Amino acid sequence: MDQRAVRDRAGRGVRALARRLLGRVEGGSPTPRRSNPDAVVDCAVYVNGRREPGRPHYADAYAHARRGRDAFVWLGLHEPGPAVLAAVGRTFGLDELIVEQALTDGHRPTVQRHGPVTVLVLRTAGYVEHDELTDTSEVIDTGDVMVLLGNRFAITVRHGATGALRSVRADIERRPALLAAGPWAVAYAVCARMVDTYLEVAGHVERDLERVEEAVFARDRSADIQHIYQLKREVVEFKRAVLPLQAPMRTLLDTDGSDGSDGPPRTLHRWFVDVDGRLSRAVDRVAAYDDLLTSIVQSRLAQLAVEQNNDMRKIAAWAAIAATQTGIAGIYGMNFDHMPELAWRYGYAGAVALMALAALALYRLFRRSGWL
Repeated sequence: MDQRAVRDRAGRGVRALARRLLGRVEGGSPTPRRSNPDAVVDCAVYVNGRREPGRPHYADAYAHARRGRDAFVWLGLHEPGPAVLAAVGRTFGLDELIVEQALTDGHRPTVQRHGPVTVLVLRTAGYVEHDELTDTSEVIDTGDVMVLLGNRFAITVRHGATGALRSVRADIERRPALLAAGPWAVAYAVCARMVDTYLEVAGHVERDLERVEEAVFARDRSADIQHIYQLKREVVEFKRAVLPLQAPMRTLLDTDGSDGSDGPPRTLHRWFVDVDGRLSRAVDRVAAYDDLLTSIVQSRLAQLAVEQNNDMRKIAAWAAIAATQTGIAGIYGMNFDHMPELAWRYGYAGAVALMALAALALYRLFRRSGWL
């Protein structure tokens, strides 16, 4: 290698170092690398309802969507960290409050408006398979998904193991006419999948309820009250995920989205109406399950009270029988000089016979009354 090549390489190294130093001074931080972070599940640009080839960086995809006509970008994130969300927020111009909300999970289903961005929050739900119900069984696993909708973008931020959106993206990509409606088509697809999942989970919970009900009202009554309470807690968690979604859904249906900025466009209105109808069915089923479980718990508690009362009656009956024997034996154990039958040859046998007859008479009396 000659001296000129060495000087050129050294010069390029110095210039690169100078650019990095200037970047730190002017921008406060080095230029981020253009590579998809681990939190990015998928990113794509859609033009007229059809996906553009490739998987670009979300900044490049958003720039491409803003230049094109009838184009938007759909960015899918799963449990992103603060650095990732901060970068996404700067790229898409998200409000600081939206970024903070997207960092945490456990949000209540809602729809909010932050300037040009609409935030739709939904709860995810998944049924956890189990061989038998115990007092620690996890029946329903919940999470949440936040849908951020702007003029040229849709961002889905998911927390939790349930509610994966890969199949949602694949399904709606096969419907370009629907996807051509823009970012709100993504919101419809996510809402539809969440509501369908609610109905599926409700079907599994119904089978668990049937098994619990059979166990409670069976002859052997093998149902444990702790198991019923555990299922009750899981259903209540499921109820908190499903019922609060009604208000945001009605808000979307009542919003005038003729221009697609404040709410769903008119082309998607009937699709959201269909989702709202299925959501009503899911709400009715979950509310009915909660009421049925409350009745089952009350019935089981009443059964336990009756069983305890029966046990107490049995204990009282046997105590009365034992008290009779104790009374007779106690009298003859006083060792007084003048007592009946002390000098009788058959006095001992007579006392034992008297105790046996008294015990037999009381036993038959308690059996006839249902105490034994």
